Amino acid sequence: MSPTCEAQGVRRGEQFAVTRADNARAAAEDSLEDYAFRYVPRTFRRWSAGAIGVTALGSIAFLADFSIGASVGIEHGTNNAVLGILFASITIFIVGLPIAYYAARYNIDLDLIARGSGFGYYGSSITTVIFAVFTCIFFALEGAIMAQGLHIALAIPLPIGYLISTVVVIPIVIYGMRALERLQFWTTPLWLALALLPLLWVIVSDPDAVSAFVTFTGASDGALSFQAIAGSAAVCFALTPQLAEQIDVIRAMPPRTRLNRRSWWASLLFAGPGWVLFSGIKQVIGVFLAVYLITRVDPDLGMRAAEPVRQFIALYESIMPEWLAIGLALVLVVVAQVKINVTNAYSGSLAWSNVYTRLTKTYPGRTIFIFFNGAIALALMWMDVFSLISFVLSLYANVVMAWLVTIAADIAINKHVLHISPKYPEFRRGMLRDWNPVGLVSVGLASLLSLAAFAGLLGEGLQPFSVLIAIGVAAIATPLMAVATRGRYYLRRQTDGIASPILDADGNPSGERLRCHVTGYTFERPDMLTSAERGAHGETQYVSSLALTLDDSDRYVLPAEPTSRRSQPPTRTAEVTGTQRGRGG
Repeated sequence: MSPTCEAQGVRRGEQFAVTRADNARAAAEDSLEDYAFRYVPRTFRRWSAGAIGVTALGSIAFLADFSIGASVGIEHGTNNAVLGILFASITIFIVGLPIAYYAARYNIDLDLIARGSGFGYYGSSITTVIFAVFTCIFFALEGAIMAQGLHIALAIPLPIGYLISTVVVIPIVIYGMRALERLQFWTTPLWLALALLPLLWVIVSDPDAVSAFVTFTGASDGALSFQAIAGSAAVCFALTPQLAEQIDVIRAMPPRTRLNRRSWWASLLFAGPGWVLFSGIKQVIGVFLAVYLITRVDPDLGMRAAEPVRQFIALYESIMPEWLAIGLALVLVVVAQVKINVTNAYSGSLAWSNVYTRLTKTYPGRTIFIFFNGAIALALMWMDVFSLISFVLSLYANVVMAWLVTIAADIAINKHVLHISPKYPEFRRGMLRDWNPVGLVSVGLASLLSLAAFAGLLGEGLQPFSVLIAIGVAAIATPLMAVATRGRYYLRRQTDGIASPILDADGNPSGERLRCHVTGYTFERPDMLTSAERGAHGETQYVSSLALTLDDSDRYVLPAEPTSRRSQPPTRTAEVTGTQRGRGG
């Protein structure tokens, strides 16, 4: 190559590097509000543990719970439906606890947790797509309920109602976490009053409604059946990815210290896995409301009794004039659906932008994915997905439980029992292998077997238990794969090259700030690695995980360590010793 060509090549390389650095700086500035695909630093986490808990719980005001409970109650009867809801709620709590703890303790979302919990840097993209699809499905279900309210109260055609329910949340979601916190705080008391007061009135004033609820058999013969209980639970399991939306909020939890320990744990338990306790109660209420409509209002309603709008109009009409009942029901529906759909749209935009940025090395901004997520949800509404709610959720639950049980099993078993998976949830490019067969094989095998059972390919006897197959296979396959691979596919490196500990004296991610030589910005210690590119005078430089995500070369990535070192039980600087913690900031 001639000197001229070589010089031109160098200039092009420098220009390309500048472009990538500019892209990384733009991403850093644009994502300060939401920290999409990023660790959430202390400087952003200014809220108390209690405020984070209230914000997270505000998102569970959705009315789909009432519809889900009603649908399984109408099909299987009260006793089977309630036991199925209880079984699903307990299971979801157990699965969600370790995942929510890691999110709150280490301030990362579910995608970042999955990277170091069996899936690898690129492998976790598959799980993030599963979650992104969930946000679209539930945005559509919740938007359909809002459209039903607009149709009944204001005679707005359903297709136009779908459009309104989609567009109305966009201005709020664009402003990210701060807007969500204010919305949930101010609307939660109103929602509770509108939802609970008329329900309590009916229970107290009409004891026969309670008796009818207890003895309701639905489309079954009323006998207790494990098959019916499992069938009811299967629909409820589809709600499990709501945990990821809770995590998008509780990842902003403040550091846990001796002073806030009780409030920290209370907020984590109630706003993390504890969301399912409130969800389960709402599902049981949904069964009651459906029974009330069928037995006290109109026996010919059938599955229309599962529509929350009709449920609450009937409640209100029992204590007030029809015009006021319809008006209050509309207010309840709009408040509830806006509360949940801003969360659906927010979490969906984070998920889609995470996947897109990692695969393309470009960050177009989170806002574009708000519209993308909304467009998919709107298409599902126009396809009348609400009429297929039980089937869609039962089908989706198989993949959902395979995914989340795999992550929970890796945290609980592989990290803390077998000590094969690194305890610290590594998420940075260069530290992780791109693909990890532990999670990928577990999710793939559990999904395939459960979907085969759901389709009846394994016999009619196993069909109602397809979700249980997903749970069991994922729980067993995850540790077996970790043992079979001896943990070789978790970490690419044991150390990130930075001498200071990644955790402080209380075991929280360190607040020490280091400058990224690519973007020029300072980032907190857990977000940083030593760069493979030395400074002008040979000095050590640091690079942020954000810059590495947006760089499509390996110029800043430290070389992989020998396999023999990586196959040993992880002893990363993240897992600081007592001496190191004493030096932590």
